[in-house]
Amino acid sequence: MADQLEVAVLGAGIMGAAMARNLCRTGHGVRVWNRTRAKAEPLAADGARVADSPADAVRGADVVLTMLYDGPAALEAMTAAAPGLRPGTVWLQTTTAGLEGLAPLAELADTHGLVFFDSPVLGTRAPAEQGKLTVLAAGPEAARDTLTSVLEAVGDRTVWVGDDGASGAATRLKLVCNSWVLTLTHGTAEALALAKGLGVDPRGFLDAVAGGGLDCGYLRVKSSAILDDDYTPSFALTTAAKDARLIVSAGEAEGVRLDVAEAGANRFARAEEMGHGARDMAATYFASFDT
Repeated sequence: MADQLEVAVLGAGIMGAAMARNLCRTGHGVRVWNRTRAKAEPLAADGARVADSPADAVRGADVVLTMLYDGPAALEAMTAAAPGLRPGTVWLQTTTAGLEGLAPLAELADTHGLVFFDSPVLGTRAPAEQGKLTVLAAGPEAARDTLTSVLEAVGDRTVWVGDDGASGAATRLKLVCNSWVLTLTHGTAEALALAKGLGVDPRGFLDAVAGGGLDCGYLRVKSSAILDDDYTPSFALTTAAKDARLIVSAGEAEGVRLDVAEAGANRFARAEEMGHGARDMAATYFASFDT
């Protein structure tokens, strides 16, 4: 049985809800808050206590885990949580906040004497539900043992990249990883869109690359979503669009031209305008067509 810690989870979307369930299943005491309470309420059946406010959620918690849309959303929630926070509480910040969004979070942690871990995750709905996320983490080595049972509940691998959560080392790695994920998503969508336009059986394309160096699991997953017309969100397109903007911004700040990432961000924006924002990011497929 895992160490029984009190964990506050702020954010009950696709990822946050899955994390909260796995924390409950591994014996932790879990309190969860979400801006829209209705999204958090189903977690009560898993043993979580649904809080009315961020401050109520974090009061008495050993660990606070934030999994929200972006940096400003995490900052707003933790600012609201301030009356319930106590110095020494560990903050596991898993939101993909980007470098600009991370700095105010680290400053808030310092102001309240929190032990700050920058710890974005790799994975979508299925690995989150299975507790098989990869956690990219930076934070003080002396406090890592406190997090062991939490990290083991939400992921099957933790990649430590530094001992200073405020350094942005984990966030930088997350942006690099996401740039690859989004490129694969767009590439899959465009290949299948071109197949449609040219009258090519898309399954013939998949057969042609099967088992070779051009094949990969992600191609299969996103191709299935498109070919089955099943865009149940594993990773929502609107969230992918946000991440794409963070990637382009990070590149610009360092003088790195990211032509593919910028084009991908534009594709996501076009798909959002077409009404696909709440669907899985594979719906970038529709950006290849006028309607």
